[in-house]
Amino acid sequence: MTVVLTASIELSDLAIAYNGRLAIHRLTGAFKAGSLTALVGPNGAGKTTLLKAIGGILQPSGGCIERGPLTPDRIAYLPQHAHFQPDFPISVMDLVQIGHWCRTGWARAIDRTLRRRAVSALETVGLHGFDRRPIGSLSAGQLQRALFARVIVQDAALILLDEPFSAIDAGTTRDLLALIGRWHGEHRTVVAALHDLDQVRRHFPETLLLAREGIGWGATTHVLTPANLERAWQRTVGSRPHGDHGYLAAS
Repeated sequence: MTVVLTASIELSDLAIAYNGRLAIHRLTGAFKAGSLTALVGPNGAGKTTLLKAIGGILQPSGGCIERGPLTPDRIAYLPQHAHFQPDFPISVMDLVQIGHWCRTGWARAIDRTLRRRAVSALETVGLHGFDRRPIGSLSAGQLQRALFARVIVQDAALILLDEPFSAIDAGTTRDLLALIGRWHGEHRTVVAALHDLDQVRRHFPETLLLAREGIGWGATTHVLTPANLERAWQRTVGSRPHGDHGYLAAS
C-alpha cells in the first residue's frame, strides 16, 4: 500500500455549533503532515465535535478547515462507540472490507487482491482465522481490533480516532498503540481523542488540549502542564482539579 503524504490540516478561527450551542470557538492551528497528536480535554470540551468536523461530518459555523489536496476517501474516522446488534448478519470479513468500499464504491466487487489485503489486516491486528465469525460473537476488544483492521484496508492518509481504547483490555490497548505507532512511522497523520494522560505522555509526541477553545497545542511535554490542565478544567467544568486524577475524572 502506498501512502501519499498529506498537506497539514489547517484550522483558522474555527467555530463549530452542535446541538444548538457553540461547541468550539476561536481555534487556530495545524496538524502537521505525518504528525501523531493526542486530543485531550474534559467532557464537553469539544473533542468529538472537532474530529467530526475535521472528517467532514460536521460543517464549521465559522472560520475554516483547510485539508489541502486531501479527499474524503483518504480520511478514516473511527467513532468512540461502534454499535452493532448482536444478531446483525455481518461477518468480521464483511466489516473489514467496508474499508475498501470507502474508496472503490459500493458497485465494485471485492476481488481477490482486496480480499487478501483484508485477510492481511486481520492478521496484523491478531484476528487470524476470524474472517467468517459473526461480529456479534466478538468481545469488545476483538471488535475494536476488527475496526482497526478496517482502517488498515482503508489505507487513509489521515486517521481520526475517538477514544479508541475505551472499555478494552490492556493487551488489546498495547497492540493497537503499536499499530498507531506504525501508522506514524508510515507518515500518516493521526489524531486521537484520549483521556489517559500517562498514555498520552508515553506514546503521543504532540497534544492539543481543548476546552471549547485551544488551551495548548504543540509538544506534549509543553502542553500537559498543571497550569494548562487547570485552565482546561475551569473553562469546561468550573472547579479546580487535583492533579491528573482530578482531570481524568471528568475526561
